[in-house]
Amino acid sequence: MATTDQELQEIERGECVRLLAATQVGRLAVNAPDWGTPPLIRPVSYVFDRSSHSVVFRSARGSKFTALLLSGQAAFEIDVFDAALKNGWSVIALGSVEEVRDRAEMHRLDQLDLRPWAPGDKPHLLRLHVHAISGRRIA
Repeated sequence: MATTDQELQEIERGECVRLLAATQVGRLAVNAPDWGTPPLIRPVSYVFDRSSHSVVFRSARGSKFTALLLSGQAAFEIDVFDAALKNGWSVIALGSVEEVRDRAEMHRLDQLDLRPWAPGDKPHLLRLHVHAISGRRIA
C-alpha cells in the first residue's frame, strides 16, 4: 500500500461558517417522512445570512419544496475538491427549514443578492437554520 503525506483534518466551526458564507452553490438533502424513498438531493444556489445563521435559497413548487415542508429539516453540503492534487474540503450543515413569509424579512433577505442559477420562476423563499455544522479537509 502506498503512503501519502495527506491527512484528514477537522475544520473548526468558525472556518466552516466562513466557507459556507463564501460559497454560492451547495447540495440540499431532505428525507420526506412516509415517502418510502431515499433522500432527495438537489443542487441549489444560495446565500448565507449571518444575522439568522441560515442558508437562504429560492424554490419553485415541486418534490424538493414539498419534501422540505413535510420534513421541516434538511442537510446542506458544500465542497471543493482538486482531483489532480487529491485535496479539498467539505462542510455539512444540519438544521430546520421554513418558508419565509414575513414581508419585512423577505425584503431584508432580498438585499443579500440571492440570484438563483437555474432558470424559471422561484417564488418561494426558504431558510435552513443551521443548528449543527462540521467540516473536514484533505490536506
